[in-house]
Amino acid sequence: MPKAIWNGEVIAEAGDDEVEIVENNVYFPIDKVHEEYLQDSTHTTVCPWKGTASYYHLVVDGKVNENAAWFYRHPSEKAKQIKDHVAFWRGVDVQR
Repeated sequence: MPKAIWNGEVIAEAGDDEVEIVENNVYFPIDKVHEEYLQDSTHTTVCPWKGTASYYHLVVDGKVNENAAWFYRHPSEKAKQIKDHVAFWRGVDVQR
């Protein structure tokens, strides 16, 4: 069962059939992410084929991991399977 763990807390957990793997990143459905650990960020980046990514900071026990989660609010048609999904990096342990 895929999990995303940071600072000792499980941030997201989903079944193998619920996640999407794109470019070796695990995208978790937003309803499988513990949203209490997410804090909005104004940071964005652009992927030429997926679209504009928005970010969340992770906040656990007062520690902040800036822009450690990203998602595509309006992914391109080629990436439509990751709509309403969140992926992680920057020290987040993503277990497959």
